[in-house]
Amino acid sequence: QVQLVESGGGSVQAGGSLRISCTGTGIVFRYNSMGWFRQAPGKEREFVAQLHDAGVQRYSGSVQGRFTISSDYDKNTLFLQMNNLKPEETGVYFCNTAPGPMHPWGQGTQVSVSS
Repeated sequence: QVQLVESGGGSVQAGGSLRISCTGTGIVFRYNSMGWFRQAPGKEREFVAQLHDAGVQRYSGSVQGRFTISSDYDKNTLFLQMNNLKPEETGVYFCNTAPGPMHPWGQGTQVSVSS
């Protein structure tokens, strides 16, 4: 059973930065294409970023140039560095395989951006 655990969220003002993390058991990130997704209040979950197992990064257009996805494979941990955050990016952030999430969702980590 795969378990994904996100952490590192918090509250920041617009323009601020956060780095969130995801660890997994029952899955080896090194051999999977992993990604970040987010769900804003009242909206559907959406794709944010992907780190292909070959090292290629892909981002949604709205975060391109501000967010960076990375991984520490030795620690089986996925990161998302988020810079210049915007209020509309408030929501719960999740990790999973990408582009198609294949495993149960974790609890996510809350990111709140105030204007």
